[in-house]
Amino acid sequence: MYVVAVALVTFDALSVYLVACFLYNQDNASGITAWDISRDRLDAMQTILVIDDDDSLRDTIQVMLEQEEFKVVCAANGREGYERALTLKPDLLLVDLRLPGMTGTEICKRLREERIRTPIIVLSALGDEIDKVLLLEIGADDYVVKPFGRRELIARIRAVLRRSGADSVKVMQFGDTEVDLERRLIKRKAEEMKVTPAEYNLLVFFLQNPDRPLTRDLILNSVWGYDSFPNTRTVDAHVVKLRQKFDDANAPRHFLTVHGVGYRFLP
Repeated sequence: MYVVAVALVTFDALSVYLVACFLYNQDNASGITAWDISRDRLDAMQTILVIDDDDSLRDTIQVMLEQEEFKVVCAANGREGYERALTLKPDLLLVDLRLPGMTGTEICKRLREERIRTPIIVLSALGDEIDKVLLLEIGADDYVVKPFGRRELIARIRAVLRRSGADSVKVMQFGDTEVDLERRLIKRKAEEMKVTPAEYNLLVFFLQNPDRPLTRDLILNSVWGYDSFPNTRTVDAHVVKLRQKFDDANAPRHFLTVHGVGYRFLP
């Protein structure tokens, strides 16, 4: 015998999971119910912390992300957001650049100083004078300019989560180098290597796309973002740095040039 209760769909994805389609099979010897399935699914949802003082925009982003089956926690000022980032340990942060109490730049810098490696996407208003290189250097993984579309924001969030290793193995290797994606640590011959955030993101992108011809534009857009650098020479400069640290700069074996195209990474 089955008992079914169907709830109306709301904008709150969490409520949908907990209320909708409760199903219990009284003859089921395992005793597993739809409540158990819903709870397990909730536990598996990735958590995003949204820090923005614009109530309307913050609520809109929350609904948007919940519809994409993310668990969302919000903060209305920089200080509150920073403290929640420390205690909740979310999978990703969306941080407005201009915040009362503590700016988005300050949040990025302080979290990285505390060795918190949670991926961060900075939200900036159109016309804000931001040093995009500086944001990446202090630890931001990407940025989005307001106003932004739903598809762009979701695509950037998923791309950053992929780069952070949230949906992949925790440790990747090539040659004599080991990359710990969970701790964002790189070791070569058991010695920890120092890299900038941009170098780290580029290396992980190569690791996730082995033995593929990658154009400079694709690398630029995937690692830095669509509007970060108008000149693809920045890709060449960072590949040179990776070769110097993890390859033979004169006769590279891992970071290969594909003439007329871009690069190919061979583990």
